[in-house]
Amino acid sequence: MRPTIKDLAQAAGVSISTVNRVINNPGTVRESTQEIVLHAAEKIGFYGLGSIRHALDMNREVQRLGILLQQGNRVFYRDLGEALRQAAQEYAEGKIDLSLEFMDDLSPDHVSARLRAIGDKCDSVALVAAEHPLVSDAIDAVLENGVPVSGLIAPLTARGNVGYIGLDNWKVGRTAAWAFDKICTTPGKIGILVGNHRYRNQDLNESGFRSYFREHNLDFTLLEPRSTYESAAVAREMTERLVVEHPDICGLFISGGGITGALAALRDANLPKDFVSVGYELMEPTRKGLIDGTLTLVISHPLKAFAGATIDGLAKAINAGHPASAPNIRLGFEIHTSENI
Repeated sequence: MRPTIKDLAQAAGVSISTVNRVINNPGTVRESTQEIVLHAAEKIGFYGLGSIRHALDMNREVQRLGILLQQGNRVFYRDLGEALRQAAQEYAEGKIDLSLEFMDDLSPDHVSARLRAIGDKCDSVALVAAEHPLVSDAIDAVLENGVPVSGLIAPLTARGNVGYIGLDNWKVGRTAAWAFDKICTTPGKIGILVGNHRYRNQDLNESGFRSYFREHNLDFTLLEPRSTYESAAVAREMTERLVVEHPDICGLFISGGGITGALAALRDANLPKDFVSVGYELMEPTRKGLIDGTLTLVISHPLKAFAGATIDGLAKAINAGHPASAPNIRLGFEIHTSENI
């Protein structure tokens, strides 16, 4: 026998009239009660579940979120984009209209122009960008219009309050250093690759990396970081140079973009079996690197949780009613080896 409205009211712990209002006039019922009725309908298999969902969706305020990511041809950002779209669809506390753009041109003038444009049509925005005066100026322009702005992955600064959603990058660097300290059989030279020093997450990664060794093991020699400019071709060239110029190198910390190029160079190099390499973000190329032994360890954003926290944080910043409420969310990071992927 199909569950009735009476059964649904009993399962939800509300009156029959409340259930009827949720179905026919949800705007007169508190959102928390709507959700209770919806979850109860799902649990008992109520025949009008589709009608309830439709009514609640129609009643929810549309929240316009804008997100600017980097190049869509890069696996990590493509995966992140898919996770963000999924999180927006699954968001239970409101209806999300997500404008998500991939920026192929990462020049400061282009990034600042895209930020101003997306800020004009959205109620809350976030972006992945390098620190630059042009970008900071664009952030302030968007903030002055009452639209909260948050940095994703890399913290950003401006005169106004800028939110941040990502990892504790200083701890990321110290964790990478801990791995070298504990895994390397003999202390030696460690190469460091960064994408661009204007990405504050990478700068903080390196700062934490060096602070660990100053505190715990001065026998390692940390080479000066080399910039890959987020390019796989440049990362490959920089890695090849490190191996040639420092034949006694014992490890490589790949903190920035272009990791596929670095992995290709490491595979071609005649490195000792105890060579240690630590990379950033779990995706298909780094997963393969862990499996074939090119990578020793990968530190990664928890992609699904990161996407969910981003959508939730941006939406709640709108409801808070002023830009000073931009989210400040630091997530725990994942650590992967060949044994746990």
